[in-house]
Amino acid sequence: MRILPPHPGPRLIVNVDGAARGNPGPAGIGVTVAVEDGRVVAELGEGIGHATNNQAEYRAALAGLALAAEHGASSVLLRSDSRLLVEQLAGRFRVKDPTLRRFHEEARLLMATFEEVSLEHVPRELNADADRLANIGIDDWLDTDEGRAYRRPEPPPRLFEG
Repeated sequence: MRILPPHPGPRLIVNVDGAARGNPGPAGIGVTVAVEDGRVVAELGEGIGHATNNQAEYRAALAGLALAAEHGASSVLLRSDSRLLVEQLAGRFRVKDPTLRRFHEEARLLMATFEEVSLEHVPRELNADADRLANIGIDDWLDTDEGRAYRRPEPPPRLFEG
């Protein structure tokens, strides 16, 4: 009799996108979680308030990894159209921004809870569902009391006129 290793659990494909109107500005995240045959098992579109696009990208990755964990994934393929996010999470690009550094550390800790995490940079057109959900998240947030009260901060004064 041959003893097989335990089944590694499902491999989930997580597409993420973050969006910010104004960069920084009203921001949202979009996530789809699918099984390998392409069937979507979870999706999320959520407004996150005022943020930069890169902050929204990281927040989307964190939400996507959390959703994959909730669905029992042991292996994850994280796909994003943000080359910066993918390269930073893969350790090929440095993370200089202090806010992104915190998100990066949190994402790396979450990634370590899976047996395997693969990262893939995809063209925007292959990430359309996550992008759509991120924009729905922004629109939904702008319809809240907090969103309706949002006013873009004034730009800092220019010290030197050129």
